[in-house]
Amino acid sequence: MIPFKKTKTAEHPRASALGVAPPSHETEAILRFVPLGGLEEIGRNMMFFEYKNEIVIIDMGIQFPEEETPGIDFIIPNITCLEPRRQNIRAVILTHGHYDHIGAIPYLIEKLGNPPIYTLPLTKAIIEKRQEEFRNAPKLKTHTVNYGDRVSLGRYFEVEFFGVNHTIPDTTGVVLKTPVGNMVHFADFRLDYTVDGKPLELEEFIRVGKMGVHTFCADSTNADEPGASLSEKIVEKNLEELFKNAEGRIIVASFASLLTRIYEIMKIADKLGRKVVLNGRSMKDNVQIAQNLGYIKIKKGLVIPVEEMHKYKDDKIFIMTTGAQGEPQAGLMRIVSGEHKHIRLKESDTVIFSASVIPGNERDIQNLKDNLARQGAIVYTSQHIDIHASGHAPKEDLKTVMKLLKPKFLVPVHGHYFKRQANGINGREVGIPKENIKLMDNGQIALLSKDKFEISKESVPAFYVMVDGLGVGDVEEVVLRDRRMLAQEGMLVVIITLDRRESRLLKNPDIISRGFIYLRENKETLDEIRKRVRGILGQMPTHQRFNADYLKSLLRDQLGQFIYNKTRRRPVIIPVVIEV
Repeated sequence: MIPFKKTKTAEHPRASALGVAPPSHETEAILRFVPLGGLEEIGRNMMFFEYKNEIVIIDMGIQFPEEETPGIDFIIPNITCLEPRRQNIRAVILTHGHYDHIGAIPYLIEKLGNPPIYTLPLTKAIIEKRQEEFRNAPKLKTHTVNYGDRVSLGRYFEVEFFGVNHTIPDTTGVVLKTPVGNMVHFADFRLDYTVDGKPLELEEFIRVGKMGVHTFCADSTNADEPGASLSEKIVEKNLEELFKNAEGRIIVASFASLLTRIYEIMKIADKLGRKVVLNGRSMKDNVQIAQNLGYIKIKKGLVIPVEEMHKYKDDKIFIMTTGAQGEPQAGLMRIVSGEHKHIRLKESDTVIFSASVIPGNERDIQNLKDNLARQGAIVYTSQHIDIHASGHAPKEDLKTVMKLLKPKFLVPVHGHYFKRQANGINGREVGIPKENIKLMDNGQIALLSKDKFEISKESVPAFYVMVDGLGVGDVEEVVLRDRRMLAQEGMLVVIITLDRRESRLLKNPDIISRGFIYLRENKETLDEIRKRVRGILGQMPTHQRFNADYLKSLLRDQLGQFIYNKTRRRPVIIPVVIEV
């Protein structure tokens, strides 16, 4: 047991935060399990467990925007059900330092009462560094733990941390010990086959399995992918061969948090006599944090500032950059678009994508590859050669872990429904009864006892909360609908100038079109729209006081129907009424 003080349990009413009736007898043990994100998407990972008046949260991540959420920066979990009960939150446990598991902390932690956070050193350093960017955010109450540590969280919960392999150091699995049994969460994980072709972590998983596992929350990202995890050693070998054959500069695009890969690539660059340039603020920050903690150990002078790159020949330069997903503001896109201050793409450059494609980013990445190829760069991806090993276990590795843990119940997490269903099939193939495999959705409430796992008919709010600039949660569905319509159908602004006293047109209506029709080539349509506007004005009652809002409503409805009948398109119609 590590020397953390046991959290004092305050006396609170025994009503649940979730609206589900509490147990009728003191001896009746009912644990509530609620996923708030991560079960219908990649990202927004957050779940919590509640027993009586104590709550423990695991992860608090963001989801990156989709095509259906234009203009949105991030999507974060909905914590409406937790805010009234924030005094009951005993801890937040963070499994690793990827933003889809930690990115929502600056937006949510204060609303939850700033509870204590337990995590490993690298994750702790990353979240504290990011918190500095939010000037009004509270100072985090972080506690450092290590593999094998156990921490008591109030009267009813104890957590034990164990090591799992992923693409970032200090990824931890957790055993949450509760009155109904052990809840095991592996976070994102893969099996590491770097020693004699055997996974390194199996003994640890056997140990966890011997504790007895009530429920296993299993990563489903690659649940339908056949085979076992690709060894990182194979990736390193293939990357080194590519590097040796490159004649000019080498540019490798990856995730800023893929620190295990970044470190290995830096060692290969040193071996080949190349200087390393880090491009992208998040990548620089993460590498610096990893160096400070001793996870990355490189000789002085290997990494040089981008401003000094011109001092070396191209075949002595190695650039590590963010932007492998085609993000508009990331390092690689700025190079390709010519907006980077110091780096311009050359025909002799070799560009390597050492990262998997996040679902939804396929089009952006394809456009990026096309732009690189048009400028003469030689482009390699993992489709051509094994230069990326996923951080998520495929089918056979998932089945291996399920056999070792022997869970009573299996909850596939981290993925869309198809992926989670595939993981459920994996569970059935290793002998877990079909009725014990629970495919939940975000916001559903599960009621757990020692021998039961029941999904309640009740639920909590789990709809999107969107971060747009400085606004959090103020972009509603109607706003997104208008943005989608503007992107797909365009807009039409109709400006009407009326005499205030007589409510008559003082001049022909002005019409502005953006993304709908080209006005100069559609004069006939414009004349028809103006004619319709005059007709609508004629419908306005003359015996009543002029009502501008009523007129705008008529214009939207009737012009909208007319334009659809004529063009089969539905632009956003914005009437502007000026009274003079």
